[in-house]
Amino acid sequence: MPTIVLTTEIPSSAEACFAASLSVDAHTASMSRSGERAVGGVTTGVMGPGDTVTWRARHFGVPFRMTSRISAHDAPHRFVDEQAAGPFRRWWHEHRFETVPGGTRMTDVVEFTSPAGPLGRLVDRVVLTRYMTRLLRARNRWLLDALSPRD
Repeated sequence: MPTIVLTTEIPSSAEACFAASLSVDAHTASMSRSGERAVGGVTTGVMGPGDTVTWRARHFGVPFRMTSRISAHDAPHRFVDEQAAGPFRRWWHEHRFETVPGGTRMTDVVEFTSPAGPLGRLVDRVVLTRYMTRLLRARNRWLLDALSPRD
């Protein structure tokens, strides 16, 4: 099963990073290139424990729909979103927030598995791991910019 681990340092409080990472509006803004939008469940504002959101997006020119649920919530240190319905056999995304000098260290840990057995594992390894890493980095750059103090 592919695992992606990304660490981003943000010059903001853990509370602000935690809330922004649970914001449907921030997610939509950070994923504008794929046209990602919330179409069900919590469609605006900040999600909480047990909340779900259904996303519609276009990746590789193909429309996708995925419902995720906040399955763990320990503000402002950690939360987990997991696919409740959608294109993956498994999608599990842990968000960790650690206060460090100058701000917050945000760590994303993502585990995912595509359907379709051996073919899906090949697609995960050859295409999706790199693609998902790029999407997560873009989202983290957006959060860094949005949460960095302005002069």
